[in-house]
Amino acid sequence: MEPIYVTGHRNPDTDSIVSAMAYAALRNAIGDREYVAARLGHISDETRRILDRFGMEPPVHIHTVRTQIRDLDYDTPPVMHQAVPIRSAWEALQEQTAPAIPISREDGTLYGMLSPTDVAKHDMNFASEPYLENVPVFNLLSVLEGHLVGEGSNLIDTVTGEVVAALPGVTTMELKKETIFLCGQQPEMVRAALEAGVSCIILCQAQLPEDLDVDRYESTCILNTPLDACRVSHLLFQAMPVERICRSHDLEHVHLDDFLDDVREIVLRSRYRSYPILDEADKVVGTLSRYHMIRPRRKRVVLVDHNEFAQSVPGLDQAEILEIIDHHRLADIQTGGPIHFRNEPVGSTATIVASMYQERGLMPSKSLAGLMAAAIISDTVLFKSPTATDRDRRMAQRMARIAGVTLEDLGQVVFSAGNVGDRSAEELLLSDFKEFHIAGHYLAVGQITCVDSHLLISRREEFLQAMAEQQKQHGYGLVILMLTDVLLAGSHLLYLGDEEAVRHAFNVDPRNEECFLPKIISRKKQIVPMLSALWG
Repeated sequence: MEPIYVTGHRNPDTDSIVSAMAYAALRNAIGDREYVAARLGHISDETRRILDRFGMEPPVHIHTVRTQIRDLDYDTPPVMHQAVPIRSAWEALQEQTAPAIPISREDGTLYGMLSPTDVAKHDMNFASEPYLENVPVFNLLSVLEGHLVGEGSNLIDTVTGEVVAALPGVTTMELKKETIFLCGQQPEMVRAALEAGVSCIILCQAQLPEDLDVDRYESTCILNTPLDACRVSHLLFQAMPVERICRSHDLEHVHLDDFLDDVREIVLRSRYRSYPILDEADKVVGTLSRYHMIRPRRKRVVLVDHNEFAQSVPGLDQAEILEIIDHHRLADIQTGGPIHFRNEPVGSTATIVASMYQERGLMPSKSLAGLMAAAIISDTVLFKSPTATDRDRRMAQRMARIAGVTLEDLGQVVFSAGNVGDRSAEELLLSDFKEFHIAGHYLAVGQITCVDSHLLISRREEFLQAMAEQQKQHGYGLVILMLTDVLLAGSHLLYLGDEEAVRHAFNVDPRNEECFLPKIISRKKQIVPMLSALWG
């Protein structure tokens, strides 16, 4: 069963990362063992410090939930080696619903594809020109259920020649070295064939004469079979290695990680009914047909800490959304059917997830409890954000008690800016950077929360340059960077773009793309609503 990914928003903050981890752990703990925490970008220094503090690894990094070939219920027919007899491959074809089977090399990589049409075509050619070239003796023995006669036969590995049956009218003059001779209990014909030095004698429901010393005929392979000559003549073609008749040139193939949208283009351009599927090592794992693409199995996701399409995982329109757990405004994500949607007016999604542990009667581990307490502190800016509620504070205190830490110590871990000189302005800008569509306006707001904003202000020109690059690349009408100082209980604002919007939305007189907003520390509860009120 494919996993259900629990993921926060792009450029994830601590609340987004921790909520995904905690909710996946909750679902797995109550028996739903297929939930996997995921992230959509690099983790911030703040989140890394918190994860390291509690000895936890970050979630897996996913780039998209677009439907891939690995998501389809593709066929998994047996993969036949290129040297197996055609008969073995034909039997495999008969047992499968797939229109073709893959043929592989020794290392498992793709050699060709075999369809019933390939077998029928070459069977008809053999019927008109019954000639075999370099057919392995082992293949003959397998197909004809036979065994070798005489020591000389053990010295021969392959046989070549025209297939001739000892029928009335066949004379010994017609026998030559490149002949595969079929006969029954016909001692004189056997002797004549041996004297002619034919490539192979096949005794059909017959034995050699007892007085015949075959060991001196080392150039002829002799074998007998319990099958009659009529059946042998039909089966000889099927002793050929399958590599001789399979399609091995101009093969269209796909990989497990290929996206369905791209593969459809390949299929529409091609006339074949089946396409080999390769894994990361180019080993054959299955085959794809057109009907597999009609109703694909979509990836399943749970969204936490967001419900806005632009902030979510790429390819979300191709995925199945199972749940949303969030504390932001309702946005634009739509679903094909009803889902579990939990949206509550609290300061942190981690508060909601911690409540779900409580509702389930499940105590989180010390590490998870510590992570959730830190996430609540981070998202509520140590409860100074207008989004913070008494419920956030009570839940953070409870989680801190379980983890055996204090909120003050966690606050130091969360808001310690560390050595910001080691990181580029672009990295810092994008560490918590969100896009918004408000009344026809396209903007982005980044936020860095710290206790020493003067260190960041000193890099003002670097930040403005990084913001300009983002504005040019994405076409934002307005780019804002909040340098939120917990001790000052306010935010330094750097901005590029619509200065009048900044002036009227925040009631300030900005100068040189900069201003200070006292008591403004929340992006979602203050900055975005103020802009919405202006443009709405």
